[in-house]
Amino acid sequence: MFFPQFRARRIRGNETFRRMVRETTLSVNDLVYPMFSAFGTGIRKEISSMPGIFQQSIEHIVAEAKEVHGLGIPAVILFGIPETKDAVGSDAYSDTGIIQETIRAIKREVPGLTVITDVCMCEYTDHGHCGIIKDGDVDNDATLELLAREALSHVKAGADMVAPSDMMDGRVAAIREAMDDNGFDAIPIMSYAVKYASGYYGPFREAAESTPQFGDRRSYQMDPANRLEALREAAADIEEGADIIMVKPGLAYLDILRDLRNEYNLPLAVYNVSGEYSMIKGAAANGWIDEERVVMETMIAFKRAGADIIITYHAKDVARWLKQQG
Repeated sequence: MFFPQFRARRIRGNETFRRMVRETTLSVNDLVYPMFSAFGTGIRKEISSMPGIFQQSIEHIVAEAKEVHGLGIPAVILFGIPETKDAVGSDAYSDTGIIQETIRAIKREVPGLTVITDVCMCEYTDHGHCGIIKDGDVDNDATLELLAREALSHVKAGADMVAPSDMMDGRVAAIREAMDDNGFDAIPIMSYAVKYASGYYGPFREAAESTPQFGDRRSYQMDPANRLEALREAAADIEEGADIIMVKPGLAYLDILRDLRNEYNLPLAVYNVSGEYSMIKGAAANGWIDEERVVMETMIAFKRAGADIIITYHAKDVARWLKQQG
């Protein structure tokens, strides 16, 4: 059917019809808000490269968690900045570590908010890498034990879900086994299954104070040029027991997101990372773009590509805009 019998503008020209035939929708239930918890008190330090995002001590984290919950956002994901760092990231799996204490505080004050925790070593090691260093690189197998201990300490503190982001081979299986053996078989794992060695992480390095002190992470994060490898990585994590798989970053990897949606029927998450956030905020601050319009278009792009869950620093704004739209 072609013009003049078919005229697409018959539908596009009427806002009601546009809403009725809309193929992709966005809900506040799709959102997860990242938060950075810092050791100490009275801390609320804006991250210079991420306007509106803060490193915060626990009392401020709890206050923002209440705000997030009040907006209807169902979950947060926590990252920690410990008091001290060492070669083996011991605060990551300490019962009194920064994340463990933050989980307890949120669960005590905002029990209806779901708490997801990032499981990785980079925020806690003095060298900034995601595991134990041996011969100038991360020792994959030695790191697995620490990741399992970290995840277990999080769920013991009350975490509702753990999200390993380290990209060590076999880490989902190690975490699943540790949790199952300790009575936490009902706790799901959201695996950073497909995580690329990306330049879009720049502002996060400031936020989490996790810049590698030497080298880079290309020996364990994926090559941005690779597409088929993403299917292999996702298949491995699913086989090891992942309940949700994730693609990170988001915007430059929408094709990967769609590939995984076409291939697997597990819930699928995407991380709208710091660099993507900061580019929009910077352009909006200069008046080059309409921030709300571009953010909402970006969220729809993630959903259209197949994401069920969107981890985004824009979450609070998106929740407010959705409410305004009715």
